[in-house]
Amino acid sequence: MTAIINSGTSYQGNIDSLKLANENKGFIYSSFGYHPISSGKLDENNLNKVINQMKENMDNIVAIGEVGIDFFYVKDKSEREKQKEIFKQFAELANEYKKPILIHCRDGERKAFNIIQDYDDIPEVIFHCFSGSMKTANRIIDKGYYMSVATMINYSKRHQELFKEISLENILTETDSPYLAIEKGIRNEPSNVRLAIEKLAEIKGLTFEEVDKITENNAKKVFNI
Repeated sequence: MTAIINSGTSYQGNIDSLKLANENKGFIYSSFGYHPISSGKLDENNLNKVINQMKENMDNIVAIGEVGIDFFYVKDKSEREKQKEIFKQFAELANEYKKPILIHCRDGERKAFNIIQDYDDIPEVIFHCFSGSMKTANRIIDKGYYMSVATMINYSKRHQELFKEISLENILTETDSPYLAIEKGIRNEPSNVRLAIEKLAEIKGLTFEEVDKITENNAKKVFNI
C-alpha cells in the first residue's frame, strides 16, 4: 500500500480527514464530502457551510466525496428529492473546480449516473463501493468512469459475479473502513484492501501483483497523486 484516500462524510469528518492527511503527508490524502443519508435533512445554512468548507480547501483535497444518493436507508420522498438536489450542487462544485468526485449511490446507481453525466468538466468520476446492475456498469464504463470494489467482494457472490465482468481498467479497490469487514462484528481496517485485491485476482484468474499494479495505477491517475 503506497497511499490512502480518506473521505470525509460530514463537516467535522472533513476537518478530521484533513488533519490526518496533514499528519501523514504523501501517504494519506483527503477528500471532502457529505453523506447522502444525512444530506436529506441538511438545512440551507449548514449546506452553505459545507460548500464553503470545500471551496476554501480545494487546494488541500484530492476529490469531492463521498456525496450522492442513498435510497436504501432513506424512504421519505421529500428527503430523496433533497438528496438529489444537494448531490447536484456538489457535482456543480466538482465541475467548476475540476475535481474528481466520489459517489455514494446505494439503490440509486442509475439515478446518480444520469445526474453526473451532465457535468463534462469533472475530470474523474468514481462510483464508490459499486453495487448496481451490469447494465449501469456498462454505461459507466462507456463514459470512462470508475467503480471501486470493497472487501465485501470476499463474501458477496453478487459482487464477485459483477466485478468478474468489469474491466480492471475501470476498477479501484477500497475497504470502506470501518465498515464491510469480512467477519461480522469486526472493525474493517485499510490494510484489509489486500483481501479485496486477492479475491479480485482469484475471480479474474490473474496474479495478485497484476491486479495490484493496475488498480494502484488507476487510483494514482484518478486522484493525481
